[in-house]
Amino acid sequence: MKLGTKGRYAVMALVDLAYYGQGKPLALTEIAVRQSLPLTYLEQLFAKLRQKGIVVSTRGTQGGYTLAREAEVICVGEILEAIGESIETTRCRQGSDEGCLGIKGQCLTHALWAGLGQQMNQYLNGISLADVCQGRLS
Repeated sequence: MKLGTKGRYAVMALVDLAYYGQGKPLALTEIAVRQSLPLTYLEQLFAKLRQKGIVVSTRGTQGGYTLAREAEVICVGEILEAIGESIETTRCRQGSDEGCLGIKGQCLTHALWAGLGQQMNQYLNGISLADVCQGRLS
């Protein structure tokens, strides 16, 4: 159970955008340098984030990206979902009849791991970009 680089980089970049952007467009090169992230990777992530309505792009010399909504209403869980990153805590496949054991059935610890996944998703959906920027984490 590990959060991949897509998820970590997307959250890092959007926190940077919320913190430093203050409603003004920021170039991805600025974010990439400040956060030590690969620019080409950020470009791919921001294309997805734009499609999902989390960021807005502005063209031109003063262009860049801004948040599509206030940082207080964009939660970390929404960001992860927008880029297709999920935290899997069980071996079960979503939308499949196949269970944890590779057959129709669940392992003895399924409820434990599923409960952990629910807690993690609840936590991530309860934290906004503004919470991270202001250090309001518990």
